Amino acid sequence: MKPTLHLFISLFLFSLRVHNLQAQSSEDKALAKAQEAIKLVDEGKYAEGIKLLEDAQKLDPKNTTYPYEIAYAYYAQKDYKKAIKYLEPLMKQNNAKENVYQLVGNAYDLMGNKNKALSIYDEGLKRFPTSGSLHLERGNMQLFKEDYDGALAYYEKGIEVAPKFASNYYWASRIYWSSSEKVWGMLYGEIFINLEPNTKRAGEISKLLYDTYKQGIEFTSDTSMTVSFSKHAVMSVSELEKGGAMKMPFGTFVYEVTLLTSIVPEKKIDLASLNRIRTNFVDLYHQNKNNTKYPNVLFDYQQQVITAGHFEAYNYWLLGKGEEAAFSQWRTENKAKWDAFVDWFNENKLSLNKDHKFYRQQY
Repeated sequence: MKPTLHLFISLFLFSLRVHNLQAQSSEDKALAKAQEAIKLVDEGKYAEGIKLLEDAQKLDPKNTTYPYEIAYAYYAQKDYKKAIKYLEPLMKQNNAKENVYQLVGNAYDLMGNKNKALSIYDEGLKRFPTSGSLHLERGNMQLFKEDYDGALAYYEKGIEVAPKFASNYYWASRIYWSSSEKVWGMLYGEIFINLEPNTKRAGEISKLLYDTYKQGIEFTSDTSMTVSFSKHAVMSVSELEKGGAMKMPFGTFVYEVTLLTSIVPEKKIDLASLNRIRTNFVDLYHQNKNNTKYPNVLFDYQQQVITAGHFEAYNYWLLGKGEEAAFSQWRTENKAKWDAFVDWFNENKLSLNKDHKFYRQQY
């Protein structure tokens, strides 16, 4: 479980106006001290930073940012009791933030009091039901107990209610890749890389995506192949009972069937062939009207990248950690394509919100 970053102070600093130094209010002086304090804390100079934050709190006692930052400084020193001392009063405030509950729960967890941590996270979720970070923490608690279904329930709920929050995709994809239903790992994993590009975790998921393609696609002869990304083949009649159309199991009857058709006439799996396969997949998915039966923001985004002319570069980037030498060589030989993709991608990221998102339960 990761410590909470200085979210409050960053937002606070951004929102304040620049004042004339000669007419500084106590709030301005407090802010200046807090700015210096955070630099000191980030440098590991905790005592000096805490002293300045305490001064800031005295100058602006109604501002809850400063006790939070004091608590964070103690948390960073692993003095969890003192961190909790400053945080718990903040939980009672009308303007309390979800990150306070996250940090309190983390502190209790790291002190070994997992039951208390659970109760804090649950209390936080009642107050902030759309918190991605609190769903993450609850999922992590279940994961620690090796309750993978329970962990997934929290991660996927977090994906549903907070679609921009990356970490729930990360953990959900990891669990699905260890199951028979790897299809969901493929979808969640790619979305994660788009939300958190070019990090260590993104590199890890990039390699898992590539490796899963390699393992899930098997060429059984010169003219035949198999794909294995899902075992779930149970059909529900619930939609028929409501007067709608029956939806086939997505993994086996939609994803695998489309992927299998997309592989022809490939003979091996590498970055070059995966680029062709994935391009064929998007084309077939839309040609077969699956984009209307099973709408998917990721496949829509892939179509957007294709239309912009950057899908080859996107695929090499997305899967590059699975074959790093080949990716490096491609990038060197295709510098203009790569540079154009980077420029385009920086201005055209995958956009997710409450009305534009993907989670498994949609199917």
